[in-house]
Amino acid sequence: MSRIGNRELIIPANVTVTVDGSTVTVKGPKGELSTKVNENITVKVEDNKVICTRKNDNFKNFHGTANANIKNLIIGVTEGFEKKLEAVGVGYRFQLKGKQLVVTAGYSHPVEVEVPAGITLESPSNTELFIKGIDKCLVGEFAANVRKIRLPEPYKGKGIRYTDEHIIRKVGKKASK
Repeated sequence: MSRIGNRELIIPANVTVTVDGSTVTVKGPKGELSTKVNENITVKVEDNKVICTRKNDNFKNFHGTANANIKNLIIGVTEGFEKKLEAVGVGYRFQLKGKQLVVTAGYSHPVEVEVPAGITLESPSNTELFIKGIDKCLVGEFAANVRKIRLPEPYKGKGIRYTDEHIIRKVGKKASK
């Protein structure tokens, strides 16, 4: 039995959920999002609740995934999602230029990243970057792509990391006697 798939999602007062075949659309104060659900999963909206059911036990994995995706849509249009990155290292920094993010991360040239639509960036200091948006997948993918520019290394701890990420440090070489 899929416990995540069987949970009932409560729809907040300022959110509308519509189901059109296998497409679920959620509208809220921050915007509108939609997702496609597997055709073997049935989504119903009843009494300010979203209920997902499956045809048989062969589709348990799609059942929980559909419920989790709809929950992420509801959270996205009401609260939004945010990822925080920090650049650790001498000379490592973020700089916003219009719709581009310029990352200086120890290379011979600054790396320019195009910011996709639906993402807003804030940089309170030149070593911090806040990525905000209503689509959880888009926010997470953009944060991962920025982090991939210079992954944190275990010896000195330099690189781009999530704010809450803990890097396990290694000792390195020891002096021989």
